This record gives sequence, C-alpha cells and structure tokens, in this order.
Amino acid sequence: MQLGVNVPNFGPGTDPGVLRRWAQTVEGLGFDLLMVSDHVAVTPDVAQQYPAPFYEPFTTLSWLAGITDRVRLGTTVLVAPYRHPLLVARMAANLNDLSGGRLVLGVGVGWAQQEYAALGVDFAQRGRLTDELLDVLRAAWADDGDYRNGRIPIWVGGNSDAGIRRAVRHAAAWHPLRFSLPWLRDAVERLTATAATAGRPVPELVPRILLRLTDAPVPDEDRSAGEGTIEQIADDLQQLWQLGAATVVLDPFGGDPDETHHPETAWRALAAVADLRPRTELS
Repeated sequence: MQLGVNVPNFGPGTDPGVLRRWAQTVEGLGFDLLMVSDHVAVTPDVAQQYPAPFYEPFTTLSWLAGITDRVRLGTTVLVAPYRHPLLVARMAANLNDLSGGRLVLGVGVGWAQQEYAALGVDFAQRGRLTDELLDVLRAAWADDGDYRNGRIPIWVGGNSDAGIRRAVRHAAAWHPLRFSLPWLRDAVERLTATAATAGRPVPELVPRILLRLTDAPVPDEDRSAGEGTIEQIADDLQQLWQLGAATVVLDPFGGDPDETHHPETAWRALAAVADLRPRTELS
C-alpha cells in the first residue's frame, strides 16, 4: 500500500518554513505522496474552516518539488471550476515535468458558494464545469507531446453518487474523503455497480482518511476511519487494502486552525503510522 499525507497549506501557523519542515518530515518518514488543498479566495465561508494564509496549490507544490527528491506531489483536491481548463492542463503538465513525473492531480467540484461568487463562477454549474475540465485535460495531454500523453494520474474527489459517476465516466481514480468504514463498504458496492451499468472498468480506490491518534480506543460506532489507537488505525489500513485501496492519504488536520501552530503533534502520529509498515502487509 502507498501512503500519502494531506499537508495543511493554510492557517495561522503555516508559513514557508513550516511547509518546508512538513515536506522534509513526510519524505523523511518514507511516505509516498504529499498532497495539499485548494482555495483561491479566502471568503468568510472558507475562512471558517481554512483561515489565511492559504498557499495556492500549484505554486506551493512547484516550490516543494525543488526541496524534495522522491515523494510524489498532488492536490486533494483542486477545485476544478476555479481555473480555465487549458491553464490547469498547462500548469499540471509543467509541474509534472519539472518534478520528474511526480504529480497526482486530484480534482473536485468544491463547496464554497461565496468563493465561487468572488471568482465570478456559477456555483450551479460546478458539476458541468468539472466534467469539462476533465475532458479538456485528456484532450490537451493527448494532443501535445509536452503533456507526456496524459500520464498524470487523475483522481476524482467527492463522496456523492455524482462523484462516483464522474470517476467512472472519466476513467479516473475515485478519491472519497473522510468517512467511516461501513459507509465506504456500501460506497464501493455503488462504485462497482455504477461501472458495471456503464460498461466501464471499476475505478481505482484512493481514499483520504482522518488521522487522529488516541491513547484509548475509540468506540467503532462513533469512529471515522483513521481515528483511534495505533492498533485501530493499523486495522483500518488493512481493511482499506482488502477493499482495494492501493493508495491511502492520511489527513492529520482535525479542524482547529490553532493546530497549525503545533505541527509536531501531527508529525508524531505520522511517525507512528510509518513505523507500522515494516511490521505489516502495508508496505
């Protein structure tokens, strides 16, 4: 199993030095993938969850590509309608080339209506615009040799049935975000059924789960995947592997912006997960 980390590229405690330390920690612990999130205008609805500063993902990943050597770099997720599709195609292709082929492009429809309004994009058209972006990416990368014939992995984010259908339609990996394992089992059945109905292959499963390490076990009925003791987290990863997840992204941000002042807590949790790999089938 490949393991990635969703690095907070936002919040009052985040600055270039902290982002550098995050990248060094993620790569130094042996994780396979470093991902960041996307917002462009920190409108009030965004700021409630992800306050400024918010480092733009393409800019941030380009900089991190220069201070890392091995770890893959990605977005979880780029809000597809915020940028012109051809601009995304060019930036993604350039970043992939400059990083030595390390880019993973996760995309989604987004949720922040005020941010949509600030950018002059119709929130009601976000699904159509996301489909348009995905079509343009494939065409642009296929038509231009600079784009390496479309070899950049595309992940479609979102937990809705629309997200499942979009992943199937565009032959992209499906990237569900933060869930319980019972929910995911049902969702994988829907994914398989949707692909069968469409006569298409079942998309690869590449989930993002919470990472919250606790001293005492968390009751299963109240628990998200990735939450609990290290034994519970190890069991979750094993179950995700059995469900077909070849890559899992760990998200250590618990929702309190003050956490960004103290990344060491998240780094200790990541180190505990990294220590699992030699002792399990996760490597």
